[in-house]
Amino acid sequence: MRRKARLLLLAFPFSLLTSLASCTGDMSEISRFERQTPPDQEVKQAHIRRSEQARLQIEVDAPLIRQYKEPSPRTVYPNGVELRFYDENRNIKSSIRADKAISYDDRNIMKATDSVVVIDYASGDTIYLDDLIWRDAEDVIFSNHPVRAVNGNRVTYGDGFVSDEQMTNLRITRQRGVIEFEE
Repeated sequence: MRRKARLLLLAFPFSLLTSLASCTGDMSEISRFERQTPPDQEVKQAHIRRSEQARLQIEVDAPLIRQYKEPSPRTVYPNGVELRFYDENRNIKSSIRADKAISYDDRNIMKATDSVVVIDYASGDTIYLDDLIWRDAEDVIFSNHPVRAVNGNRVTYGDGFVSDEQMTNLRITRQRGVIEFEE
């Protein structure tokens, strides 16, 4: 019995020493690990269609979609997303593409970031921006950050843009610096 007790007493400091040596002491690493909760659902190569009264309105393509319930319900598009908006004849009116996006499901808000491109096929405008916000309940898509719009040989700069949800009434806010160039 004494021998077992002595072995346990010798083993305890060794195990304590090895466990302390394995700790880095970096709290940010621990916090990052705690934040990385697995998604409740994950979909790869997603293709989603939204229609109303049998009329196609929006198509969504994403290589990866993750849905989380906690701490707040959200849908994350970590590898990018493309949305296409259709008119009543099933022609593409406009599209939005972003390298990343997140949708806050309980607030009906989507934020797209990183290399966002908005194309308005009716006007021929292609708008490049850092981010945009889509407030579904308010029927508005907007950005308050600098934008660059290209239409043929014309480049326009602005401090943001605003549009309705169907991207039919798109306009650049505080538009300036129209530059025309020849190819």
